[in-house]
Amino acid sequence: MSEDHGMHLTLDVGNTETVMGLFRPGDLEVAAHWRYSTPVPRTADELVLLLRAFLREGDVMPARIRRTVLGSVVPAHAERLRRALSTLGDGRVFVVEPDADLPIRLDVEQPSTVGADRIVNTLAAAHLFGRDTIVVDLGTATTFDCITADGVFQGGVIAPGLQAGQEWLKGHTAKLPMVEFGPPGRVIGRRTETCLQSGIFYSAVEAIDGIVRRIQDEWRRPEALVVATGGYAGILADHAESVDRVDPHLTLVGLELAGRHMAKDPRPDVDS
Repeated sequence: MSEDHGMHLTLDVGNTETVMGLFRPGDLEVAAHWRYSTPVPRTADELVLLLRAFLREGDVMPARIRRTVLGSVVPAHAERLRRALSTLGDGRVFVVEPDADLPIRLDVEQPSTVGADRIVNTLAAAHLFGRDTIVVDLGTATTFDCITADGVFQGGVIAPGLQAGQEWLKGHTAKLPMVEFGPPGRVIGRRTETCLQSGIFYSAVEAIDGIVRRIQDEWRRPEALVVATGGYAGILADHAESVDRVDPHLTLVGLELAGRHMAKDPRPDVDS
């Protein structure tokens, strides 16, 4: 593909981190991705410098960005980021919101409250898998999304994320230390740190399996595909028996797909 085709940039703004993904037109493989901390206060001008630094690290000139798609659960940060993104390339910025013109449906009591991440996860799951799917997004919060084969979001579960559990223990206990999150060598710890590590890790694993099982029973779809995504997916999925596959960039792919529809891309599945 020649440089004239440019590139597409997607941004998933979460409460803890913002994830950026770069795509070639017509391709759903993430060409490059970066993360930065969302809570750090930054002006729009500072965000411009940060975005351009990431792009140059990926050997992409900012002028080559042909389209940007933004999904955010942090409104204050999203507005500054939208202004910064408008300085890149053609300046086209599409923002994913519940009323966006997308080939999905939000079949819940309050569609206007559904987060952008859950919207684009629905779009990506319907496009990629074409079957009833439970998306488990392991980020600041852990969300479980029920998505039908034809792209209908039917609700789900929102649970505290792993970081919340670690911070609660630190804030409510005098002697328990913070520990690095990861799979322990054994379940039974023999000192405080390994007891904590085991408890935090396996509580998360068992929560995934338990909630998925309850969803499958209530939704009456025991064969629903279970897909894990989000920052912790790669660590937890190997230990959760209910997870069928891991797609760490599912949300970024959903944002790219949303950009195709919102931009009325005439040839969405081939190089433009």
